[in-house]
Amino acid sequence: MDAVDIKTETDNSPGAARTIRISGAEAVVRSLIAEGVDLVFGYPGGAIMPVYDSLYHFREEIHHVLTRHEQGATHAAQGFARVTGRVGVCIATSGPGATNLITGLADAQIDSTPIVCLTGQVTAGLLGTDAFQETDVVGISTPVTKWNYQITDAAEIPEAIARAFYIARTGRPGPVLLDITKNAQFGELDYAYQPCQGIRSYRPKPVVSVNKVEEAAALINQARRPYVLFGQGIILGEAEQELREFLEKSGIPAAWTLLGLSALPTDHPQNVGMLGMHGNYGPNVLTNECDVLIGLGLRFDDRVTGKVSEYARQAKVVHVEIDPSEIDKIVKADVAVNGDVKEVLPMLTALVEKRDHSAWMSRFRECAAIEQEKIIQKELFPTKAGLTMGEVIRLVSEKTGGEAVVVSDVGQHQMVASRYYNFRRSRSNVTSGGLGTMGFSLPAAIGAKLGCPKREVVAIIGDGSFQMTIQELGTVLQTQVAVKIIILNNEFLGMVRQWQQLFFDRRYSATEMINPDFVQVARGYGLEAESVSERDGLSEAVDRLLESPGSYLLEVRVEKEDNVFPMVPSGASVAEIRLD
Repeated sequence: MDAVDIKTETDNSPGAARTIRISGAEAVVRSLIAEGVDLVFGYPGGAIMPVYDSLYHFREEIHHVLTRHEQGATHAAQGFARVTGRVGVCIATSGPGATNLITGLADAQIDSTPIVCLTGQVTAGLLGTDAFQETDVVGISTPVTKWNYQITDAAEIPEAIARAFYIARTGRPGPVLLDITKNAQFGELDYAYQPCQGIRSYRPKPVVSVNKVEEAAALINQARRPYVLFGQGIILGEAEQELREFLEKSGIPAAWTLLGLSALPTDHPQNVGMLGMHGNYGPNVLTNECDVLIGLGLRFDDRVTGKVSEYARQAKVVHVEIDPSEIDKIVKADVAVNGDVKEVLPMLTALVEKRDHSAWMSRFRECAAIEQEKIIQKELFPTKAGLTMGEVIRLVSEKTGGEAVVVSDVGQHQMVASRYYNFRRSRSNVTSGGLGTMGFSLPAAIGAKLGCPKREVVAIIGDGSFQMTIQELGTVLQTQVAVKIIILNNEFLGMVRQWQQLFFDRRYSATEMINPDFVQVARGYGLEAESVSERDGLSEAVDRLLESPGSYLLEVRVEKEDNVFPMVPSGASVAEIRLD
């Protein structure tokens, strides 16, 4: 997001809140409470200590979760935000505490996750002097935040926090960082809080062009082979029902991006599967056979398009997207509708004709049958001795009825979880999409479970990813959060190894892992844990995991050199997808 005018619209009516004289640190905490925040993740330090002291006095109103690393705090805030739809909040000190947030901020930025990060900073008079634990976190975080701001005076705090939450959650959501100098935390102000209702120069919700919607509907009504691709914009815009109504009236097949997964139930008759590098066979191949391609709330990421110059060249493209910067950025749209999908979809639904696309749908079924025979059957119901990742996910899906929140890390296990878990509810797939952050899953699962304590939360993690943030088992121990952890251990950095096998003549450079005893490590953190390597014991082990009232770690030793197919090789067209 571009820089905005700092003047926020405020309520100056006679009924506006009366002021009280308090410290800046207390103003931070009271402002969070005013925004409905009751849970924050963080790690204290010298420059943020006044805020932590105020948190102590408001511990009945705000629960603080002490993560074991600041990156873990950002991912936990992301997991919380992704399952609840609320803004996640994390706190860190200056210097290394602040810089440790950067990976999580970048992840939230590219995946459009609303989080607000508060960092402490040295006293304003020391800025620019290389004081102890001083870093220019505003400069560092500018490329990976929707907005950031440094507060140097206590009087700025309420307005800045109100602005931060408004910017984070509106339009295309994203991360915001506020850097608060220590003198601003100690200073006093006459405090009153007014939620932000708007900011000059920032228009988060575009005015939808009726003419563009009519043009889009005309293209769709003329199509013989229309095809819908939907992304996370459906979930962020809370447009799941509007999507179903549009699809069921139009009869159009629909495929999803990695982050669009769960917006439409996996078993919906018009849900044809996943797009992208390791997506389903039909959704990829048939992209280059459709005549009208309808993109809803997605950005045409390179993992979806493959070789852009050969992507859907035969099709007219309709793109519905709230962020104008994403329109025509990668795929040129014949009709672009800049707007909120929740507003645009009912307008489209009213104009599209009910059509019979059964012949076109049969092409997807034919492709699905090929993929079932060549890949899926062998992955989900293997006859070889070694365990596969797919059969583990199949069991978890069956035993949870598709109702769990699945928090996957990054790698082969991520693709397998996305392909084979049958999601029935929205906001159930939590993963790192655009940035592909290894180590995301464990802290994100903690945040997801604390955000939705009544839902089962299952973290699917590879052995490599697990060791990126393994210290967050300490957070599980301290919070006693009931996260179910499945480590799919192939003793490799599996996705990199797969590429090395296929494209580098099996030169496995720096990808084989010598791992610790994960069960003993988990038990050292107070978790129940076990390991399974035989098919005969797998189902019962998954039962024990899911039936455990508390946290539980299950290590599953899977085949070391299994690959994830289908696969679109880097630089190839989606029509060149490989089945083996």
